[in-house]
Amino acid sequence: MKLIIHVFLLLFLFFTVSVSGQKTHDDSLSIIIKKANQEIYNNPDNVIKTGKKLLKNEKDTKKLIRIYLLLSTAGFAKRDFDESLQYIYKARELAKKTNDPKVQTSVLMTAAVQFQQMDLLSKSIETLDEVDKYLAELPEDLSLKHFETARSFALRGMIYKSQANPEIALQEFLIAIKNFEKVADQKTTFYNQSIIYYNIGNCYLTIGEPNQAQKAFQKSIDIARLIKANSLEAFALKGMSEIPKQKHQNQAALDLLLQAEKLSKNIGDLTLNEVIHKEMADNYLAMGKQNLYQIYSKKYLETRLKREQNELSSINHALDIHNLESQKKSKDMITHYHFLVAAVVLSGVLILGFFFYSVLKIRRRNQRDQEEIKKLLSS
Repeated sequence: MKLIIHVFLLLFLFFTVSVSGQKTHDDSLSIIIKKANQEIYNNPDNVIKTGKKLLKNEKDTKKLIRIYLLLSTAGFAKRDFDESLQYIYKARELAKKTNDPKVQTSVLMTAAVQFQQMDLLSKSIETLDEVDKYLAELPEDLSLKHFETARSFALRGMIYKSQANPEIALQEFLIAIKNFEKVADQKTTFYNQSIIYYNIGNCYLTIGEPNQAQKAFQKSIDIARLIKANSLEAFALKGMSEIPKQKHQNQAALDLLLQAEKLSKNIGDLTLNEVIHKEMADNYLAMGKQNLYQIYSKKYLETRLKREQNELSSINHALDIHNLESQKKSKDMITHYHFLVAAVVLSGVLILGFFFYSVLKIRRRNQRDQEEIKKLLSS
């Protein structure tokens, strides 16, 4: 269950980064990115091809950031965490050059999501704290502020959920929904609301309220169908299948899972396939259908192995980048220290020089005064 929740948040938070800038740039690039976003959940490979073509001729910093975030989103949809992480860091480095709190907020939120997905929770929280600083700089009537505030609450809710605090997580998700409802263009929040309702359903299941969970999952499915997001609908169907499974109504659970499997075929989402195959194997085992259990158990293990290999590669890459950042900070601190030492030494030299100059000046003046006194006395 923890794995499923992690996946849904990554899809939710990555998609929102790309659309958040569409209202400010009504150009051909925005149109292309908008079309690409519509394919992320169903054909991420095509999105990656589109993004790489856009990179070749683009020079504008803010547009490059949007393209890198698009590529990162598509990579994450495929569970190619390593490549996705590299694009995030490229976007983050460019964002530092803009001095734009809106750009900084969106890029940092995306980075925070990826860290959370990789179970680097302290790094995710650290990045969220940075996000809060930039959010404070945005005006209250700006839709983007509500949009990113909602994402921040949702991500913190995911972290609480992963730490076995479903009640607190549920509160965070409900606040996230309220903030999304404040966004002027509701169409840009449908993906997010679908996924948050899915996670709300999971929270209700965990605290033993299946009726509320059923309503939340159905809400998630309805929104997913409205925007034709197959992976979101598939995950929501998988979540809903937990309810009949808990009641030992295994065939009813399988009916929902078969719908989810059909929707997931052309997406290439390793985690989605993994959770569906595992649930199907469990239900077939409970029904005593050993052949089907063996088939789906094998599919589950193969997909899980591939996903874990991808995650391990990304974590190693993330640690390498973290070490480089730490080394850079260390060098900056050493440089700053040397600068301070030099400044202190220079200040000391100047003060001593001024002191000796003052002493010398006073001595010369005293000597002149003494000579004048002698002359007066001798006369």
